[in-house]
Amino acid sequence: MTDSAKTRPVYRNIHVSQIVSYRLPPAGWVSILHRVSGVVMFVLLPFVIWMLDSSLTSEISYDAFTNVFVAGFAGIPAGLVKLVVLGLIWAYLHHFIAGVRHLWMDATHSVSKAQGQSSAYVTLGLSLALTVLLGAKLFGLY
Repeated sequence: MTDSAKTRPVYRNIHVSQIVSYRLPPAGWVSILHRVSGVVMFVLLPFVIWMLDSSLTSEISYDAFTNVFVAGFAGIPAGLVKLVVLGLIWAYLHHFIAGVRHLWMDATHSVSKAQGQSSAYVTLGLSLALTVLLGAKLFGLY
């Protein structure tokens, strides 16, 4: 082998202790958050079903449902209920937008690194911006 020949890089799996210092690309964060948002929606599914049931059953149950966001429920403060709903809003929005991103990449066969990075930034920015907008409405800022 000549001195001018480049040595090939060696890729190894990272150890668990290296996870904190590992720099994940934006597309990796979107992928992980897509899975996390799916788990959050699955875990909170009974809460979503309760909200749907209590909001649609009758006017009395709807008033009790809206009162949960004002006075709380069974010792749980209203602020905590709103935070859980805000987490659910983020999970739905991020999961939906990331799913549309994946469908778009599959349909257009766009798998370049630059396009993946830019669409990841759009996904993260759009899901966070919409969550802040709907969270402001949830907490009564407008």
